Amino acid sequence: MRDMGASRRFASLSRERFARRIVLRTRLERLYSECGFRRWTQRLVCILLGSQRMNPEPLRTWHRLVEERDGASLAAILDDDVVFHSPVVHTPQRGKALTQLYLLSALQVLNNPSFRYVREVVGPQDAVLEFETEIDGITINGVDLIRWNASGRIVDFKVMLRPLKAINLVHRLMGEQLQQSVSGN
Repeated sequence: MRDMGASRRFASLSRERFARRIVLRTRLERLYSECGFRRWTQRLVCILLGSQRMNPEPLRTWHRLVEERDGASLAAILDDDVVFHSPVVHTPQRGKALTQLYLLSALQVLNNPSFRYVREVVGPQDAVLEFETEIDGITINGVDLIRWNASGRIVDFKVMLRPLKAINLVHRLMGEQLQQSVSGN
């Protein structure tokens, strides 16, 4: 004999799931029509992951700063307690002054005409930016992992590089650049 209670529960569950799908579809269609494909897909990821609203402004500011090679604006987007993770220094560098010193040096060393970001993975308060550049005939592939707080200031910046030949080259060049920055030349 068939259990009618189970059948009714299944029918009501199906109606609820169907109603949720309609609501979600309506919300997604509205988002798509309001903001175009790229922002729509970013918001879709946030909705599906149940994340908070995305704040893309810190990322836009970072890209502008890199494109224009604008080291003067760097302090404005760094939080006072920012932590920088270097690909060659074992311990994290803490504080705005140290992070600014390292990032300004990196902008000088890595940001030449061949520098370009090739991929981005963006979340509500963080981003992974893959980059490529060439220095002295060595192709450098790296990743910037950036996290910002609710006020849009960068609180964590990690750089990873490959291959080993590139790490050794960047280590030497960054050391020279940091030495010049510290000595004031």
